[in-house]
Parts: sequence; structure tokens; C-alpha cells
Amino acid sequence: MPEDFEARVAGVAALAEPIRRALYDYVVAQDGPVGREQAASGVGVAHHAAKFHLDKLVETGLLDVEYSRAPGRRGPGAGRPAKRYRRAHRDIVVSLPERRYDLAAHIMAEAVTRARRGDIHIADALRDTATATGRAMAEQAPRDLGERPDHSDPLGVAGEVLAGNGYEPRVTADGLTMANCPFHNLAETYTALTCGMNLDLVNGLLDGLDATGLRAALDPSPGRCCVRVSRTTT
Repeated sequence: MPEDFEARVAGVAALAEPIRRALYDYVVAQDGPVGREQAASGVGVAHHAAKFHLDKLVETGLLDVEYSRAPGRRGPGAGRPAKRYRRAHRDIVVSLPERRYDLAAHIMAEAVTRARRGDIHIADALRDTATATGRAMAEQAPRDLGERPDHSDPLGVAGEVLAGNGYEPRVTADGLTMANCPFHNLAETYTALTCGMNLDLVNGLLDGLDATGLRAALDPSPGRCCVRVSRTTT
């Protein structure tokens, strides 16, 4: 699972508490940030209960905090800025199995933009964009993985990067199989397009890691990703 999986689950699970969910719904329905008193009144709970649950929503990443005065209160006598709550800017999505349709959408949108800008065939633009995205993942890997072991082993690093993007890699005697397809629904409907993009993405990652002894190929099988990473003989 991606490293932040527990945090995302905690964020969604926080809404299982009825008062917390009501406060969240109230805050996000307002035009601006909301103070504790307003939230407590809006939901019909005591001030101390609103404070506790609002701060829990901040802890789990569902709300952000700012310090400001209520609208209309300015100048001398307006008092100190108060703690106010608003919807967090981050997205929280939990999918089991992991799906990454945002990644597919980004690749496809960039490919369309490249094709129009460069007057090239969309298939070529998609291949180039998916490959470039995989290389960017490889470039980002040292920052994402930190000082974890096995950085000298491209297979291990590739597995960690793929795990962070929902592939659920499994080490085999000669490479990696992926137990999950992050683009499952797309692949079911647009198989050739999506699997081709997937293959280019993974090979871009391997190229970016300078993994000369590894190569990805299409090897579809029920219940797993269509791409398989194999060791190559040199």
C-alpha cells in the first residue's frame, strides 16, 4: 500500500463519528471559514464538543485552520483573530484495491496536449508521455523512498515505486508480477490503449532507474496487471 494509506484511511474513518461528520458537512457548506461557536450552533452541539471534533478533523487532514476575525469585525474592539476552520485543500481517496485513475487522466491529458501542440499522432504522444511519466517516477524515487535498503537493487526500487502507485508487486524468481491494475476499469473497456500506456509507463520507470537487467512486457492473466517485469539476460 502507498505510504500514506493509513493516514487516508484515518481521514475517511473520522467521518464515521456522527457529530464529526455533521461538523464537517456544515463547515464545507459555508462560503468561508467557520469559527467554533458558529459550527457548534449550526450543528446543535456544545462548544467543547465542537472544539474537540473540529480539531480531530484537522488532525486527520479533512479540515485546515486559519486565524482570522469573523466577517464584519474589524478595527479596534474587534478582538484577536480566532481559530477558524475550512475544508482542507488535499484530496483524500481510499480505494480497495488501489486505483489511480488520476494518474491515467494526467498522462492522457498531457498526451492530447502534446499531440495538438506538436501536430503528432496521439498514439505517439501517449507513448512518449507515459514513458516520460515513468522516468519522472524514477527521478522522484530517492526523495520518496529515503534511506530504505536495497536502493542498489533496481528490482527492489522498482517494486517500491510500483507499490506506491497501487500495483501490488510480487517478487518472483525472475522478476515482478503485479497483483493489481491501478487502471482496472479503463483496461476492461479500452484494453489495448490502457495496457499499452501501462507498459510504456513501467518501462519508462525501469529506464529512469537505469535497470538494464530488467524489462517490462505485456503478459495478461486473469486477476492481475497485464504488465510483468522480467530479468533479462545480458
